[in-house]
Amino acid sequence: MDTLWAPWRMDYIRSPGDRDGCFLCRALAEGADDRQHLVVQRGARGGVLLNRYPYNNGHLLIAPNRHVAEPRDLDAEERLELMNLLDRAIALLRRAMRPDGFNAGLNLGRVAGAGLESHLHLHLVPRWNGDTNFMPVTAATKVIPQALDDLWSELRGLAAGEAPAP
Repeated sequence: MDTLWAPWRMDYIRSPGDRDGCFLCRALAEGADDRQHLVVQRGARGGVLLNRYPYNNGHLLIAPNRHVAEPRDLDAEERLELMNLLDRAIALLRRAMRPDGFNAGLNLGRVAGAGLESHLHLHLVPRWNGDTNFMPVTAATKVIPQALDDLWSELRGLAAGEAPAP
């Protein structure tokens, strides 16, 4: 059997998780370094950031600034802004990456796949026809073709109204 390596996943496996606080709270805090935390867009009540451990290239997280665990904990303004941020994130990814579709959803609880249960966040994953190939099917390894920092720069530029790179 051949061995396929995805060494970047070790950072996630070894990460202390919530022991050092909430990564979403740190990222969305006023005055936080957007590049360091991969924040693509901010609203008054929430923000959009790249997932450091993406399911697919362009995988975004959309979260309220406030540390809440359940949709019922959101107030009406937070709910509306999260949906508006989702809509803007979809438009941004369509311009930047031209996906054929999206998966968007919540993982509520560890058994549902939540890596961070205490801070509600939406996953937005761009999808392309044929994006499942032998790597994830036979080797449980995903190939991400673009560095997160490069993608962050591209999405931030598009969000700010700059023309996409050729």
